[in-house]
Amino acid sequence: MAYGEKELVEATLDDPAELRDYLARWPVTWVDVDGLGDVKQVESIAEVLGLHPLALEDVFNNYQRSKVEQYEDYKFIVVRMADVEDGQLVTEQLSLFLSPKFVATFQERPGGDCLGPIRERLRQGRGRIRGAGTDYLAYALVDAVIDHYFPLVEGYGDELEKLEVEVLAKPSKSTPQRILGARHDLMQFRRAVWPLREALNALLHDETELISKETRVYLRDCYDHTIQLIDMIETYREIGNGLMDVYLSSVSNRMNEIMKVLTVIATIFIPLTFVTSVYGMNFDQTRSPWNMPELRWRYGYPAAWGLMILIALGLLAFFWHKGWLSGDEAPQVDEPGEGDQGKR
Repeated sequence: MAYGEKELVEATLDDPAELRDYLARWPVTWVDVDGLGDVKQVESIAEVLGLHPLALEDVFNNYQRSKVEQYEDYKFIVVRMADVEDGQLVTEQLSLFLSPKFVATFQERPGGDCLGPIRERLRQGRGRIRGAGTDYLAYALVDAVIDHYFPLVEGYGDELEKLEVEVLAKPSKSTPQRILGARHDLMQFRRAVWPLREALNALLHDETELISKETRVYLRDCYDHTIQLIDMIETYREIGNGLMDVYLSSVSNRMNEIMKVLTVIATIFIPLTFVTSVYGMNFDQTRSPWNMPELRWRYGYPAAWGLMILIALGLLAFFWHKGWLSGDEAPQVDEPGEGDQGKR
């Protein structure tokens, strides 16, 4: 896209040599290279634009952190674009070259990006972008990348709110994986935005003729947006960490409740088992009158059942009185007596 204040042309070029004509005729030329698959084509474009081999090497090395580097007559800026594809966070390196005559952007992958609003502003001539220079175009591109972060980060905030309700109500087996996934993506956001803040700060305070005083005001606003993003990301990361702790506490509490129920059942059946085991002993009653004489009693069987029922009910009443069944028991603290005063 090559433009002046009143006119714009947009074209897809097959031959990098055609760029020379656009660079000579138009005040501002935006060269957008969509994908790095054709290495020779990218090298040819870099040769026409006069880009340094070291800068081109960083373009192909797609794991660069956000940074700003000064070359002889242009600046090399690296930012990371982010998007969510199929529920997964994907980041992509955007390499930007700012010179007095052109802005060149090299995108890591072909396909969609977050720079569509800038293209529409150029086509429709909205705002001051068509009347400004290359420095304002570079600002607008970086600002579009940063603005695209906000709905993504806010989406993770909404997801964490849903997870918070789920953790407190009824966590599922997928809950911890979703919490860990959100925490992992927020960490990726942090790794992308934190260096960007440092890069913008360096760009803002760098005394270079490539960036006008008017554009520095907009860059300061861009820097403030990165600070706001970092605050949001850090807040959501703390929420994610707290949710994992709440989930583990919730699972532990549920396990304690289950163990309490099983312990109560086992405690009730222990004396009942003792009673039945006693009456299960095979003593010969003809040998001695003391060998379980109640077995010959008319009401021996109902009496044994009555004894076991009384034991079970007595234990349940004792547990209820202690609050072990309702979970409302309060820890009992002995009041210190007069003789305990002064003791440590």
